[in-house]
Amino acid sequence: MDRTIFRGVGTAIVTPFHEGGVNYDAFAKLIDFQIENKADAIVVCGTTGESATMPDQEHLEVIRFCVSHVNGRVPVIAGTGSNDTMHAIELCREAENAGADALLLVTPYYNKTSQKGLAAHYRLIASKTSLPVVLYNVPSRTGLNISLDTLKSLADVENIVGIKEASGNIAFMAQIAAECPHLSIYSGNDDMTLPALSLGADGVISVASNILPKEMHDICELYFNGQIDKSRRLFLSLMDIMDKLFIEVNPIPVKTALNLMGMNAGILRMPLCEIGEANLEKLKTAMIGCGIQIQK
Repeated sequence: MDRTIFRGVGTAIVTPFHEGGVNYDAFAKLIDFQIENKADAIVVCGTTGESATMPDQEHLEVIRFCVSHVNGRVPVIAGTGSNDTMHAIELCREAENAGADALLLVTPYYNKTSQKGLAAHYRLIASKTSLPVVLYNVPSRTGLNISLDTLKSLADVENIVGIKEASGNIAFMAQIAAECPHLSIYSGNDDMTLPALSLGADGVISVASNILPKEMHDICELYFNGQIDKSRRLFLSLMDIMDKLFIEVNPIPVKTALNLMGMNAGILRMPLCEIGEANLEKLKTAMIGCGIQIQK
């Protein structure tokens, strides 16, 4: 049975905040921009969506709005992970009730856990939802890496279907591909999209696709269609902008870029702050270099 949630690019969409909360009119326009430009899925309330600053009520309102506005046009994957297992279960239940198509579960952070505890954490959460679950491995943010043995031990959990692999370790991704055939792999790093596809990944959960959804989709589609040279050339042409979108902590650069494009991505929530002047100029140069028009 094919348990793949999507193939191609899933945009880790920003959340457009204003001083009063979430600007839902702007959020609707950002969602439509993604779908109109071939995004294959929307990932809401992830790292790029600044979910760490959202109270639960707002977090769930954003998921509900996203599901409602997408209206079945593409899958919606809701970020519902937590370092508190019971809290994660409650977020998952609410996201399922809201109509999300799948869940993205980051590893526990700060208190972290052992690999034994991590496996138990994921098993318990998965048992409390009927939705497909994508694990999220991003040790640079959480301080916790999912081991290969832990991934293999979860093979019998039917609704754990994929992993967003953002360790930056391509050898580890290759090991997952070799030994965990039960998992769809999604690159969690834009600049590893093509190498991930070469290992059999189903796509990328992308920051860059906030500003370049069609291009990130096309990298994947061209590869899947056997046009590997065209995919490679497009991928390599975007390396500079992929780099500059991480010149400061995500999502500072990507929200800045969207605002420069005239798309209202809103403000950043503290402790995130505006991009530095020198880095702003580097970001603008990279945007212009890949054909993005700066409007303000």
